[in-house]
Amino acid sequence: MKYDAVVQATFIRRINRFIAEVELDGHVIQVHVKNTGRCAELFIKGVTVYLEPAKNPDRKTKYSLVAIVKNGILINIDSQIPNAVAQEALENNDYLKELIGETTYIRREVTYQKSRFDIYYENEHKGAKGFIEVKGVTLEDEGIAMFPDAPTLRGTKHIRELMDSVKEDYQSYILFVIQMKGVHVFKPNHRTDPVFSETLMEAEKNGVTILCLDSIVTPDSIVLDRPIPVELIY
Repeated sequence: MKYDAVVQATFIRRINRFIAEVELDGHVIQVHVKNTGRCAELFIKGVTVYLEPAKNPDRKTKYSLVAIVKNGILINIDSQIPNAVAQEALENNDYLKELIGETTYIRREVTYQKSRFDIYYENEHKGAKGFIEVKGVTLEDEGIAMFPDAPTLRGTKHIRELMDSVKEDYQSYILFVIQMKGVHVFKPNHRTDPVFSETLMEAEKNGVTILCLDSIVTPDSIVLDRPIPVELIY
């Protein structure tokens, strides 16, 4: 996935969930933050960030913050991008094709029970169909990627309904998109959300496949890359 006309700036402070203050070309401006998560370990005064110009010229904030540098690693923080990255990877990423198989039909945002899953797919060659729930991961600590960075009742509900889908012969997945390079393992964040983490372990035992891939990130692009080991037990 590509961004247009990305520019570099320096982070000053986060005003609220949606707005941050940065220095761009010697001027202090407010920008939209494309991630409402806490991301406290990322938003440190003085770090380098990358901004995408707003497509609407009348928008109050003229830029959106899409990537940030942490300890020399570039991290895409755009929470709206993982679904598109996953769909692109289903068509182009050899690792994901090997794990899931060739998809012959893909549809985004499909309702099942009381959830709207990110991707519905079909594989006519295998006679398979299922859902893929995509979770973007920006939290990293000493090479360990973790999710979530805040409690998520919605995420737990999604997992439970994916388990229900498996009982109805869907081949369903949770795909963690690590929005960076440099990690060597993925673990659920038990300390932050033990219920989500335990439900994830339950889902794996009941037929939901847990996948995790890292990403190649540049200031103006992100592409899903290689599988990362998943460790659910703590």
